[in-house]
Amino acid sequence: MHVYSFEKLETWQKARIFRKEIYLLTKKFPKEELFGLISQIKRSASSIGDCLAEGSARITSKDKAHFVTMSYASAIETVNHLVGAFDLEFITEEEYEYFRVKLDEIANKLNALRNSILKNK
Repeated sequence: MHVYSFEKLETWQKARIFRKEIYLLTKKFPKEELFGLISQIKRSASSIGDCLAEGSARITSKDKAHFVTMSYASAIETVNHLVGAFDLEFITEEEYEYFRVKLDEIANKLNALRNSILKNK
């Protein structure tokens, strides 16, 4: 089985784990949020890795960096959804802090990856 370049990225590997954890977290959200916050946070968390995968197939450095930027934007959108989940008391403060720390780490790695891609054009 071929291993694609995005699968080797530590940032993508962390985003993959993060997505799984978000999916497990949302299982305890109220069922009436299925098409609301649950759908939104799952989509944005998934998009972090999705954009990295799609961007890895692009030819130019500028295009690759653009997809890393979109991945970063999805991470920031996920922060907003976590804030909402905390404000609505769907998650505890400890859960909120745990996921924020994970997202901060992913966001920092995304910034470093983007800078590296643009530097090495």
